[in-house]
Parts: sequence; structure tokens; C-alpha cells
Amino acid sequence: PCLTWLCCPVAEKTGKVLGEFCRCYKEQFGVALFNSVRYEIEGTGGPQAQLLHRKVPLEDHVIYSGNIFQYIEENKKWRNRFCVVPHNYGLVLYENKLAYERELPPRVLINSAGYKILTSVEQYLELVNNSLPGVTPKSGHSPILKCPTDFPLILWHPYARHYYFCVMTGKEQEKWRAVFQDCVRHCNNGISEDSKVEAPAFTDAIRMYRQSKEQYGTWDMLCGNETQVLSNLVMEELLPELRSTIGPRLKGKAPERQRTWIQVSDAVYRMVYELAKAQYDAAVARCEQERPQLESTIRTDMDQIITSKEHLASKIRAFVLPKAEVCVRNHVQPYISSILEALMTPTSQGFAEVREVFFKEVTDMNMNVVNEGGLEKLVEYMEKLSHLAFHPVKMQSCYEKMDQLKLEGLQQRFDVSSTSVFKQRAQIHMRQQMDDAVYTFETLLHQELGKLQGKDDLCKSIQRILERVLKKFDYDSSTVRKKFFREALLQITIPFLLKKLAPTCKGELAKFQELIFEDFASFILVENTYEEVVLQSVMKDIMQAVKEAAVQRKHNLYRDSMVMHNSDPNLHLLGEGLAIDWSEEYSGQPEAEPAAERRRRAKQVVSVIQDDEGALPYGAEALLQPGSPEPREPEEAPPGVPLSPPDAVKEIREALAQESLRDGTGAEERLMNGTDTSAPPSPRADVPAEAKVPHVTPAPPGAQSPSPACHQRSDSKTGEHGERSPPQPRGSTESGEGVQTEF
Repeated sequence: PCLTWLCCPVAEKTGKVLGEFCRCYKEQFGVALFNSVRYEIEGTGGPQAQLLHRKVPLEDHVIYSGNIFQYIEENKKWRNRFCVVPHNYGLVLYENKLAYERELPPRVLINSAGYKILTSVEQYLELVNNSLPGVTPKSGHSPILKCPTDFPLILWHPYARHYYFCVMTGKEQEKWRAVFQDCVRHCNNGISEDSKVEAPAFTDAIRMYRQSKEQYGTWDMLCGNETQVLSNLVMEELLPELRSTIGPRLKGKAPERQRTWIQVSDAVYRMVYELAKAQYDAAVARCEQERPQLESTIRTDMDQIITSKEHLASKIRAFVLPKAEVCVRNHVQPYISSILEALMTPTSQGFAEVREVFFKEVTDMNMNVVNEGGLEKLVEYMEKLSHLAFHPVKMQSCYEKMDQLKLEGLQQRFDVSSTSVFKQRAQIHMRQQMDDAVYTFETLLHQELGKLQGKDDLCKSIQRILERVLKKFDYDSSTVRKKFFREALLQITIPFLLKKLAPTCKGELAKFQELIFEDFASFILVENTYEEVVLQSVMKDIMQAVKEAAVQRKHNLYRDSMVMHNSDPNLHLLGEGLAIDWSEEYSGQPEAEPAAERRRRAKQVVSVIQDDEGALPYGAEALLQPGSPEPREPEEAPPGVPLSPPDAVKEIREALAQESLRDGTGAEERLMNGTDTSAPPSPRADVPAEAKVPHVTPAPPGAQSPSPACHQRSDSKTGEHGERSPPQPRGSTESGEGVQTEF
């Protein structure tokens, strides 16, 4: 309510930015549609991939689930939550495991696009102090956040709400960090590459808008879906004004002012998100309405449009190319080989690690199958192997290779704000290549199984198929890496050239507008043609540098002249079939599991973390009985006497250990009978994205649950690692289908 006076200024600024963007989007939509139709007609493309591509990689699977402590800002307490990461990589937090199994509404839904994972409070406090200049807690004062253990996990966002978690050991912290980073990596890549018109139009419109504000180079906040990216675009311009307006009005001590600032920024971000979503959806709808007419014009006048565009390009080339070539020769060409080497070393090491992990997993599986029992064990191991690419912990050694990417002095020279864009892109390629290799392997093995007799045949067949797949992997890996290097070099050099040429060239482009026929103005833009000419000026040098690296056999790159002919002509036909379900096809079970049981035993890519070193595994906890004392939290110490982290850890351990000795039967009966009336509020949707949970309708923030039986106060969870399985609800009428969040 205290921000109502901000609504009008925020809406006005947001409307202005979005209005300019939507104009850019409409222009780029026509260009992207023309390029898409032209590509469809001409059918040009690169070399065919040798590995198969899985269409639905993680259908009906859970990436990870386990317990983690979360800091609740509303009551300043740490609570034990059950966290589920479904196949769409959203973070879904439940009261406990029983709440998840009973399909009760989750406490929190988090879309992690744009977030950074921090593993120390010091890192977090530094970012918070920088977010509001001039407001820094004095020495000796309590900071904005105190963690009860030495192993925090903090999700930090420059505009949206922050999330605070902690675990008991370093081993758990590393695993959770790998899981969270995988979520961020996946959610950041939220713009579908399958869209041949909307996605290019959107990204080009974002780039053109930022260049109109003289912002060149890579942009770290091109993260998430289209609405999230637009919200980041608005907040980038709005935040400095907001800081200067709100900062002087903040009251209280420094930590309290920082906390208030984070809440204000989050509230404004949500407001901007809603406005951005409405305007962008309207812009897309208008373009889609005009699309049939535009496409008809393109197909009818394709030759005339191409001729008109080539004529415009020749005029712009004559004006721009001499200046561009001088700029390339003096400022770009001397550094191309250095940039390429900096990119090639960590990327190629990462792909080599992918190959090594795949080889090791298949070899270990082969040995275990031979030693332990043939086909039955094969099914068990293939279930695990089929999702190797989506195992954050096993893939972490591959992803970490990209952390070595350093452009050093080149980063300042070419105005590259961060290398995170290139790291993330390479990591996504690694995951895709691993999944393609695994899918090709299991497809070939599945085809061979009917012909095998005995363990010896099975062992030899697995080894033979592995060698075939590795050859295909090497070829595809080379193709993918060379494409990645070319694209990265262009992303680094083109913005630099455009910025250098802007003072002498950009002002003169308006005179070329008269060369475009009015009927074709929707498909030919002077600005786009100018950028194509600049790209051509440097493309030859980039292609030559990558080609020389391949000729020298640097980092196992294949020469362009080396074309791997399809040795498996029917392989790609096999890939068009239904996905292989090893457990259902070879388990021999006549009846399917009930839906509720199937949900409880949902296939999980990562095994649940088992802390062998800690004194208290999370799975040893029991449900808190109604009326029993809750674990004391570190924030409940007397004012001015903060608990030290070791004392806080001891309190958590003692409280949870005490509860683990109690009999959970009474608590379960009370849960079923609904006798506890202290129902906590329904979950808030803590992300602006379209987070939905089918069959469950979360109440608005602060609203009470309609029935006390739906949510019972419970700050720990049912046994997950304990010997006793969690009690099953009796007489439950909820749907047994899996909770899936859509971010």
C-alpha cells in the first residue's frame, strides 16, 4: 500500500519502454518471417548430425527432491522444507514430503531465471551493499542475513526477491549448488529455439532497442521467457530512477533499509512484469493476425523482394564496407586468434569431459551387467543411464571446465560485460551432446537385444555400440563446437564494430530508406541490412581462423572437408519411434502401479542426498505433533545477543533429534482428522512467471486455507532416509496425478 504513489510513474516509464520495443518487434517480425520463408524454400543447411536427438528428454521424471532449510522472511525463522525439481526445472517447495505426496499446494514456486547462486553470506552482503549505494551497515551491527550453518545457498537477483537456504555439510551444499545451477541454466534458456519467427524477431528487437540507447555488447539479463526478458529491460532503465527516488525515503538502520529496498524492488518488478506481459501478448497477437497476409505477399513476390534487398545492400556496402574493413584490420583482426584460443581451450576440455563421463558410465555398466545378472541388471542400469545428461552432479565436472574461460584484457577492449553468456551456451551444448550420445546408444542397444544370446554376446555388443557412438559423438562435437566458436566470435566483434562505426555511418543510413519499395518495407530494413554488411566485413576472418584451427587439429576439431557419411542409414528412422521405457518393457510386471504410488515413487534423475558424515540426516525427522514445541530458531535470541552459527546448528540438531524420537502415529492421525486448527497461510507464488500446479488452486497471499485438514503445521518431514517408510494417507480423495509446474 505504501507504494501506491509509485504506480503512475512506474506505469508511465514501463509503457514508454514497451511502446518503443513493440515498434521494434513489429519491424523485426516481418524480417524474421521473410527469412523463415526464404530458408524453407531454399532449404540451405549445415552437415547432418550423426547422433539421434531425443524429442521429450524428461517426461514424467523428477530431477531431484530432498529436504533443505529455508529462511522465511515473514517471520524471520528457518524452516525445513521439502524441495522438488520437476522436469521443467522449477524449484517447488512443500511443507514436507507428505504434503508433496498428498498433492497439497506447494509453499513456494520459484523460476530461477536471472538468479545467481551464492555459497557465502559475504558474497551476498557485498552485492546487497552495492545495490543501494551509501547504505552500508556499520561495523559491529547485525547484517541483513545471518545463517545458522556454515553452508548457505542464496539465490540472488538484481531486481526480484531473494531466497535463502542452508544445509548442514559441505557435501550437501555442493550437490544442492549443482542442482540449483542446473535450474538457473535451464530457466535462463527460456526462449524456445524451435520458433523460427517469433524468437528471432524478439531477440533482434531487444538488440535493436538497446543499440538505440547506445548499449552494445552482450547482455547478462537476456534470461528467461520473453516477458521476463522484457521486465529486465524495463528494470534496467527504471532502477536508477527508482533508487534515487526511494533511497532517501528509507528509514531505520542500514540492514532494515536494505531489506525494505529489496522488497520495494521486488514489488516494482512484479508490477512491471504484469504490464510487460499484457503489452507483449497484445503485440504478438497483432503480428499473428497480420501474418497470413504478410506470408502471402512474401511467397508471391519473393524474387522481387530479394532483388530489392540486394540492390539496397550493394548501395550500403559501397558506403560502409571501406570504413568497416579498415576498422576490422586495425581493431579486430589482430585479436581474433587470441579470442578463439581463449574460447577453444575450456570448451574443448568440457566436451572431452562429456565424452569421458559417457565412456566411463557405459563401461561401468557393462562390467556390472556381466558380473551381476545379465538382462535384469541391464534394465536397471539403462534407466539410470538414459538420464545421465540431466544429472547435475555427474555433469558438474563437464560444466566446471567452462569456469576457466577468461577473456582478460579482451573483455574490456570489446565491451564484453561478462563471459557468463558464453559459458552457459557451451554448457547447454554439452548437455545436449551428452543426451544425444546416450539416446543413440540406447536406441542401438535396444535394436540389438533381440539378437543376443548370453552375457558374452551382450558384453561384446555393448562395447561395439559404444565405439560406434563415440565416433559419431566426435564428429558431432566438432561440428557443434565450430559453430559455437563462430557465433561467439560474432557476438564479441559485431557489437564492437557497430559501436566504432556508429559516429560516421549511422547518421547517414536514413538516406537509403528511399531505395526500398513501400510494398516491401515490412520485409527489408535499412538497419538490418547495414548490420549484415558489417557482419560480412569480419565473417571471412572468423571463418578462416576457425578453419585453420581445424586444419591444425587443435582440440580435436575436424576439417570442414571431412564429411562423415551416414553409416547407419536406418538409425534416424529408429529415432522417430516411441521413447524406450526400459522398466515397463523388460520388468515383466503385469499391472501398472496406482497413480498415487507411482507419484510417490516418481523416477528421479539424482539420488536423494544422504549425508554420511552428519550426525542428523534430514530423513531422520518425524512430523511435529500439534501442540509440541517447535524448534527454536536463531532469530529468537534476546535482542542484542545474536546466536553464533555453532550454537544455532546445535539448536537445530537438538530440536530435530528430539522430535525424531517421538512416535509419529499420533501426528498422522491428527493430520487425517484435521484436529490442528493452526493452519499456515496458503503458498504465495513467489515468481512473476506463469507458475501453475494442476488440480491445486493456491490461495492469494495471506489467505487462509479453506480446511484445516489441508495444511497442518509441520516444520520437518516424514522419513526419507529412515528405515520406516512415510505413512500413507488413509481415505485420501486427492488426484494422484503428478504435480507439474509450468514456468
